[in-house]
Amino acid sequence: MKELDLLKKDWQKSATSFEQLSEKDIYAMIHKKSSSVVKWILIVSILEFVILNGIGIVLPDPYNSKYAEIHPYLNLAENLNYFIILGFIFLFFKNYKTISVLSNSKMLIQHILKTRKIVHYYIYWNIIISSYIGAFAFIDGWNNGNTKIGDIPNHGTKMIIPLVFAMLCIMLFVWAFYKMLYGNFLKKLKDNYEELQKIEF
Repeated sequence: MKELDLLKKDWQKSATSFEQLSEKDIYAMIHKKSSSVVKWILIVSILEFVILNGIGIVLPDPYNSKYAEIHPYLNLAENLNYFIILGFIFLFFKNYKTISVLSNSKMLIQHILKTRKIVHYYIYWNIIISSYIGAFAFIDGWNNGNTKIGDIPNHGTKMIIPLVFAMLCIMLFVWAFYKMLYGNFLKKLKDNYEELQKIEF
């Protein structure tokens, strides 16, 4: 009887150590996957910034300088957009460096949530700025080369519906683009978060 009790105690100790080892292995795997996902978010955002802006440099539009003169505030918004996008890229880099060295599951959970939130803000910003800039391009195209927005006679009310429609189309297109680009990364981070929740709680 005593031997059976000793055997049970020994089995319970082995089971406990196995469970602890298993949790450590799971955490290590999730940590590695999360770090990899954030690294790819950083890489994709840099490539996106370089390619999209590089196209404008390689294939310059002769109308750009005239367009900037007509809409100086819009040109300001585009320049501001560069700094904001670079700010997002810096945050992705900072999160990647932080997640890479984490050894605590609670901290990893927090930074996974933080990264997801930043990616969502990044997508929302791109949707807003793209629809804003696209609206002006639509207005200019609609009016077939008018030099100033103030030169649009009697078109204000008539343009509301097509303008709103154009903006919604632009927003939908940009949302679909970023959903395709970052959706898989966000899903993986969500899966990692849920697995960590199981371990932690």
